[in-house]
Amino acid sequence: MDSQTLSVRGMTCAACAQRVEKTVRKLSGVNQATVNLASENLFVEYDDSAIQLSAIKSAVTKIGYEAVEKSAGRSVTIPIGGMTCAACARRVEKALDKLSGVESAVVNFATEKATIVYDPRNVRLSVIREAIEKAGYKALEGRETNAADEDRERKRKEIRALWTKFIIAAVFSLPLLYIAMAPMITIVRPPFPGSLDPMRFPLIYALAEALLVIPVIGVGYRFYVVGFKALWRRSPNMDSLIAVGTTAAALYSFYNVFQIVNGRLEAVESLYFETVGVIITLILLGKSLEAMSKGRTGEAIRKLMGLAPRTAIVIQDGVEREIPIGEVEIGDVIVVKPGAKIPVDGVTLEGHTAVDESMLTGESMPVDKKAGDAVYAASLNTTGAIRFKAEKVGGDTALAQIVKLVEDAQGSKAPIAQMADIVSGYFVPVVCAIAVLSGVAWFFGTGGDLEFALTIFISTLVIACPCALGLATPTAIMVGTGKGAENGILIKGGEALETAHKIDVVVLDKTGTITEGKPTVTDVLPVESGEADYLLRIAASAETGSEHPLGQAIVAGARGKGLDIIKADNFESITGRGIEAVIEGRTVLAGNRKLMDERNISLTALEADSDRLAEDGKTPMYVAIDGNLFGIVAVADVVKQGSKSAIEQLRKMGVEVAMITGDNNRTAAAIAKQVGIDRTLSEVLPGDKSNEVKKLQMEGRKVAMVGDGINDAPALAQADIGVAIGSGADVAMESADIVLMRSDLADVPTAINLSKKTIRNIKQNLFWAFGYNAVGIPVAAGLLYLFGGPLLSPMLAAAAMSLSSVSVLTNALRLKRFKGGVS
Repeated sequence: MDSQTLSVRGMTCAACAQRVEKTVRKLSGVNQATVNLASENLFVEYDDSAIQLSAIKSAVTKIGYEAVEKSAGRSVTIPIGGMTCAACARRVEKALDKLSGVESAVVNFATEKATIVYDPRNVRLSVIREAIEKAGYKALEGRETNAADEDRERKRKEIRALWTKFIIAAVFSLPLLYIAMAPMITIVRPPFPGSLDPMRFPLIYALAEALLVIPVIGVGYRFYVVGFKALWRRSPNMDSLIAVGTTAAALYSFYNVFQIVNGRLEAVESLYFETVGVIITLILLGKSLEAMSKGRTGEAIRKLMGLAPRTAIVIQDGVEREIPIGEVEIGDVIVVKPGAKIPVDGVTLEGHTAVDESMLTGESMPVDKKAGDAVYAASLNTTGAIRFKAEKVGGDTALAQIVKLVEDAQGSKAPIAQMADIVSGYFVPVVCAIAVLSGVAWFFGTGGDLEFALTIFISTLVIACPCALGLATPTAIMVGTGKGAENGILIKGGEALETAHKIDVVVLDKTGTITEGKPTVTDVLPVESGEADYLLRIAASAETGSEHPLGQAIVAGARGKGLDIIKADNFESITGRGIEAVIEGRTVLAGNRKLMDERNISLTALEADSDRLAEDGKTPMYVAIDGNLFGIVAVADVVKQGSKSAIEQLRKMGVEVAMITGDNNRTAAAIAKQVGIDRTLSEVLPGDKSNEVKKLQMEGRKVAMVGDGINDAPALAQADIGVAIGSGADVAMESADIVLMRSDLADVPTAINLSKKTIRNIKQNLFWAFGYNAVGIPVAAGLLYLFGGPLLSPMLAAAAMSLSSVSVLTNALRLKRFKGGVS
């Protein structure tokens, strides 16, 4: 099973998106097809042994749209020296076409430039240059762009073209509207040329209007080409409604011009040219605003893509060379100077610096980096120069993975969109039927008044807006998931975004989620006062050979205080008890109560302290020297700084918080008390965590599981929403629906709040989209007029239709004001 995301061009409304979806789903071998109107993408999952991608693209083309494969490639323009004729250009083209990874190569002899589209995963730019050199020509320095840049430029051109069309239409429509309306104003007569007086010179007046409307129809030609083509294929869309409505008005008006020419001068009162001109102009205005708003919904992705630098300084043969980012390979040693961005993911080899990773994690404080520490593409080196080895490049970097995850999420559909999808599939044909029936009914109801019936027919067609329905959900999801990414919260799809707002129980794994996940020394209590440092030093010396996390924590604690470790002899690990060693000729025991009891060592001197430590959730490690208790070293996995406040926020939101842990009841209760958790699930084995989640679900609860380890993966998959902490294991990330880039529990309530606000926004959009059409269409069909109310003008219908989709987009863009935290 293979999957691809195709860019679909030519869609104008929800009916188009539905048409593409239905067509692709019908193809044998296609498992799933989802179209996102806002991003103009088609996600298709198919069996590549049963159907080829080219067949899917061909099916989309046959119904009047263009499906373009999203290239992972980059485009580079390389000036070429040494070409003397067209044969030279052809020779270079052939040399480039032979390279694996080159998607296309076009050499222009006149400009002496080669435009090459290539996949950096399969071929390096240096190899392309070598191929040109081997062909006998010189490859000069070129300019590189990627697929995202080209897509952005294409959309900019589309927006510019729409605005140009609108301006041209407005230049002709405004005087057309003035000429049509001015003679009707009798109270205060506006200035109006006498030579255009419709009563005295009806033919000149009619021809002036006709001449003004023709350029407007010309710039709106696409509505007619696309609209009638869709109508011919029996899949009418929004363009069809506009095309049929304005064509009816235009033909009726041209017919009346013909009547005036034949001497029927009263036909001058039956011209609808201004209606045609204003409708097309207003629709173009709406489309221009819509295109701009749609562009803004994808800003988060563009910001992420723009974070990575274009070049990297690589050490080659002992010399620093600046090369395009696409040429960096795994294993390259890269130099990053203060103030520069890190180009790819890797591990620091030398140097010390602080790196600002806020663009990836949302964490504002720079992170110290030294030899052995990981660095990530697009993060900013602030202070020192470092050298690091490239480990992940191209599409494998953390930034590229985040971009892909957000793109996939923005292309997905939320279950709440299903009703809108169903309605969109039938919307345009139903509107056409209503318009025809209303027009016919009013024609006969008014005793054959064709002009009145035509007004009803045009208004009903023009006011209907399937765009608002199609944009209501995807735009909000695009902005919501993008805003999440800006806050370090990666939401993997529309379904996860929708489900998150229903969560009423959050289950938190203790280790690494509520706590730091790294045991540290919290208390050093010697029997004799003044011996604390010696106690810690002896305990650490004895534990040096231990692999137990608690033992390693004691060694780290001693080293952190600058204490010398003494060499231990005769080290012995006693399973489930502790260790025994000889230090400076003295026998040292370090372990739990069972070890002390078995060796008959009295604990009376520190019994009360031991109980207090256990109640506080700390693990007491008893240390005895030569058969006598010397003291206690307490170790605990300390609670993260923000855990308590995050849990308080969740409880304020009405969400119950439970903690799941393998610790005993006493330790679990102590941690729960510290952070304000009422429900603890203690002594749970790693394999049973998913069963505990299942038990909560059987109570009818919507459960979110938050964890970071490999053993949390089954529970994350079982939960309604799995939330992985960003510093955790890759397996946990794969199993999760939401990934928190920071190891901060405060992002859990933020994610739930973002979900609530996004779903509220979608509901508002759907209410407006359905409400607008439910009210607007009957009004346009003459329902109010039937009961003595006003009749809707086709021009007002066009204005309302244009504003409806813009208002939905504007409402979705309000989510961009979302701030992290709970409001």
